[in-house]
Amino acid sequence: MFIAMNRFKVTLGKESAFEDVWRKRESRLSDMPGFSTFNLLRGPELEDHTLFASHTTWQDKASFDAWTHSDAFKKVHAQAGQTKGLYLGHPNFEGFEVVL
Repeated sequence: MFIAMNRFKVTLGKESAFEDVWRKRESRLSDMPGFSTFNLLRGPELEDHTLFASHTTWQDKASFDAWTHSDAFKKVHAQAGQTKGLYLGHPNFEGFEVVL
């Protein structure tokens, strides 16, 4: 199993708008071979942002890699630049192979 996460530093006061973007998006993840689950995680509120993470689980890293090279991925992320005012900097990607 492979876990893929993107961490976002969401600007204080923009949390609801950020969550709405995820609620309303057309993800296409469920159509991808090897996809298992998606969760949007809300973490602690810090000095200048609230931490969020998108969390997906995949059958294996190859399935995740296939998603990132797919036309569906390109379509879903084509509008990503329009939400940059909601968070600070770029999302931070973290990928993990499940060992236990």
